[in-house]
Amino acid sequence: MFKLAARAQQLSPSPTLAVDARAKELQQRGEKVINFGAGEPDFDTPEHIKEAARRAIDEGYTKYTPVAGLWLLRQAISEKLYRDNGLSYTPEEIVVSCGAKHSLYNALQVLLNPGDEAIIPVPYWTSYPEQVKLAGGKPVLVPALESDGFKLSSENLQAAITPRTRVLILNSPGNPTGAVYRRQELERLAEVALAADLWIISDEIYEKLIYDGEEHVSIASLAPEIKERTVVVNGVSKAYAMTGWRIGYAAANREVVKAMVNLQSHSTSNPTAVAQMAALAALTGPQEPVEEMRCSFQRRRDLIWQGLNSLPGVRCSRPAGAFYVFPDVSQLLGGRLGGRQVTTAADLALALLDEARVAVVAGAAFGDDRYLRFSYALGEEDLIEGLQRLRAWLLAATGGG
Repeated sequence: MFKLAARAQQLSPSPTLAVDARAKELQQRGEKVINFGAGEPDFDTPEHIKEAARRAIDEGYTKYTPVAGLWLLRQAISEKLYRDNGLSYTPEEIVVSCGAKHSLYNALQVLLNPGDEAIIPVPYWTSYPEQVKLAGGKPVLVPALESDGFKLSSENLQAAITPRTRVLILNSPGNPTGAVYRRQELERLAEVALAADLWIISDEIYEKLIYDGEEHVSIASLAPEIKERTVVVNGVSKAYAMTGWRIGYAAANREVVKAMVNLQSHSTSNPTAVAQMAALAALTGPQEPVEEMRCSFQRRRDLIWQGLNSLPGVRCSRPAGAFYVFPDVSQLLGGRLGGRQVTTAADLALALLDEARVAVVAGAAFGDDRYLRFSYALGEEDLIEGLQRLRAWLLAATGGG
């Protein structure tokens, strides 16, 4: 009898992509769905980046590149990390991969041995536990409480460490909560991590999308000894509306990067050459489109945050970064809504899609089923219409309208 490998059987499909696929299926049938599910900017890739890709094709950038990525791109990443984050990495300490997700996967593959533990703050991005399991590791899920701004406290980190703990995964600004760690918070976490001899994987893919005067601080920038134990992961997907181009990168000490390059040489080889040239244009070209997008996201953040907090049974913290809100809907769970049983946030998400044609992702996908995740990476008109649909459905379902 045919049997899949154990590592394949223990994986779950991405719930965020599943919701997006279901919403798009309804849209293809001619129905208008307001899709708060997808985690990608609705903006087009800036024109100068697309033009760089067209020029790259004309100039013959259609062959293999070094596995670690084009030297010119790694040099541009090196300059970006110094300019924006105060981090000094040579091009030899940088590896370019097929998206930040690929960079995270490579890092966990080379850092974890079977049975090693990786601490993941909850709520978490859906792929972190699955990637840890793929590396043979054990995800250790540690609450990052809403009362702490959805940020892991040093006390909770310390309590979770065992002799098998090897990695701490941090994501700031965070998905799904939009939480942004401040310098002092990172310093306390770094102190605990260093004392336990942990590796830190710092996912900074949303670093350009920060609001209210908050500052992005890379934990690797705090001290040389922390930098030596950190893998910084970033990419061009979110800041430059380049999700489909699939270019991410990691920066770390040479030993770790060499291992990641060796691994990549036997999986994907190099990232797409044309996409690398587009990423080079993104990092070295005009940055005004990034700021325009950030300002637009901040306006949308304010709209959706205020709108959700006006709904019956919904309470929403204001995120400081990324393009997600993570409202608490626990008051709506455990009974009947609109004639159907709504026990979990997943039940509520399904009801909203079926009856209000509003797509959201249930919090269970991120480790906490009291919440829903809304992406506000959609146009303001759709955002407002989505809130109106939610209000109408909830008022009818709760007997308030």
